[in-house]
Amino acid sequence: MPTYNLNPSVKHDMVFLFDVADGNPNGDPDAGNRPRTDDESGQGLVTDVALKRKIRDTIGLAAKTAGQDPAGYQIFVEAGHALNTRLEESYTQGGFELSKRLTPDQAAQAVDWLTARYVDIRLFGAVMSTGKTPSLGQIRGPVQVGIARSIDPVLPVDHAITRVTQTRQADIDKGESTEMGGKWTVPYGLYRTAIHYSAPRGEQTKVSTTDLDLFLHTLVNMFDHDRSATRGEMAARGLYVFSHDNAFGSAPAHTLSDRIRVTRISQTAARGFGDYKVDVDDSDLPSGVRLTRVLG
Repeated sequence: MPTYNLNPSVKHDMVFLFDVADGNPNGDPDAGNRPRTDDESGQGLVTDVALKRKIRDTIGLAAKTAGQDPAGYQIFVEAGHALNTRLEESYTQGGFELSKRLTPDQAAQAVDWLTARYVDIRLFGAVMSTGKTPSLGQIRGPVQVGIARSIDPVLPVDHAITRVTQTRQADIDKGESTEMGGKWTVPYGLYRTAIHYSAPRGEQTKVSTTDLDLFLHTLVNMFDHDRSATRGEMAARGLYVFSHDNAFGSAPAHTLSDRIRVTRISQTAARGFGDYKVDVDDSDLPSGVRLTRVLG
């Protein structure tokens, strides 16, 4: 894997581009799993929660591939595992009594154990003062992922599908031979989101250069490990990192992200990444800012 050597003690602002073809990038359970859209503009939306789920599902594999100790790249928010049980482990390993108020030093020890163990706590933070662990408080994560929005409006399509067998034997006995269903897809959408890294919060959770490298690799490759018929074809198309030379920042984030301009060049409805042009203005960057093109 290439290394980008992002300094965790300074601020970073990122622009991430990805697309979907004939798939559902993020269904809304309150709308029959219809792809999320902005009701006014028609632009497609993918929530930060959906993106972070894919990161969580993939970053451990990236760490293993890179030869990192898997003990430090476990996932806190993981299907099939209760959060309270994992929080209580931080008390157990320190010999602390559950439901008792810890001293500040004891609480810091328990939190340090959790952040060293779970990479998603180091990156995204967590609410930890739940259940029998009232002393752990909350960690605000240094990495903030925004809601992704498509460049152009998308037109979700509902496909009726049939299955040649029934769920219940009683339906077969009644002579039924097929069962109806449906699935939603977006013919094509190119999405864009902003990602920000806060150095002071990264210092609190002890984010390392390796953590940031693995985070970038995960963004680029995570869709390859989330394949399904429902997802269609999803791919990362661009990842641009503006790194400052200090923790406060050398320029406002929006002035940097505006340097990544995406325009549709096709005269018809977009059906592929080739229908767009991405322009990167890296001339006359503000003093103290450098641009790393991870992808694109």
